[in-house]
Amino acid sequence: MTSRRKRERVVTALCTVFAVVILVLLLFPTYWMVQTSFRVGREINAFPPVWFPREVTLSSYIKLFGSPHEEASLPFREYFRNSFLVALSSGFFSIVLGTLAGYAFSRFEFRGKRNLFLSVILMRAIPGLALGLPLLVLFKKVQLVNTLSGLILTYTMLNTPFVIWLMEGFFADIPAELSEAARIDGCSRWQALWKVDIPLAAPGISASAIFSFLLSWNEFAIALILTRTPASRTLPVGLFDFVGEFFIDWGGMCAAGTIILIPVVVLTFFIQRWMVRGLTFGAIK
Repeated sequence: MTSRRKRERVVTALCTVFAVVILVLLLFPTYWMVQTSFRVGREINAFPPVWFPREVTLSSYIKLFGSPHEEASLPFREYFRNSFLVALSSGFFSIVLGTLAGYAFSRFEFRGKRNLFLSVILMRAIPGLALGLPLLVLFKKVQLVNTLSGLILTYTMLNTPFVIWLMEGFFADIPAELSEAARIDGCSRWQALWKVDIPLAAPGISASAIFSFLLSWNEFAIALILTRTPASRTLPVGLFDFVGEFFIDWGGMCAAGTIILIPVVVLTFFIQRWMVRGLTFGAIK
């Protein structure tokens, strides 16, 4: 028994060390990006590399947002506003459409249900980049190129199949008898959905929301194809402004990347409990 406990302790210790190593490897690029955003120019390109900044400066951030004595070098505020509006709007529409569709797939029986649900899942398997050129041709005809509406429509289309898949599994794990009891007590189907099923499905909705927001917030390829001017460009596309013909502004690019990371970290921190519960309870059967 003692030897068995020792083996378990050794295995636990090895797993812990392995997990820590993987975590360090995953977080190191983020650490390097953040600390590079506070470096002075001569330390950024130094060789051998400087692992910890010796001089801290906010010049890269001042170039992004400007100061009372200096204008911003890039329309970064417009990029940030565009990304926020697109991610928030497409996430909202994806959650509404995906939640209702997931509820319908889990609660109703209709002809062709299985094939339709499979088709929705297969839509999610199509790479977004493969849709870039067809969307460009289509959006040119309806005048949605270089507009936020075009990006919102595109990301809603890409996010909704995932939300449907996740919410269908989640609603399937919620006993149908609960909503039926609410209907017996006088609720309509919509009232039962809003007062019974939606609150119970909150973890799944939170998980869907964070992933929908992240996909729209970080997406680059389609935004690069469909946008032309700062009036519609998002932050990932805006990072290309730091790449010149003969010079790359690594400090400014890392500062912009750090700012892009902040909303994701804050959002994940506040709903991480709901997100983990939604993924483990709703999506896995």
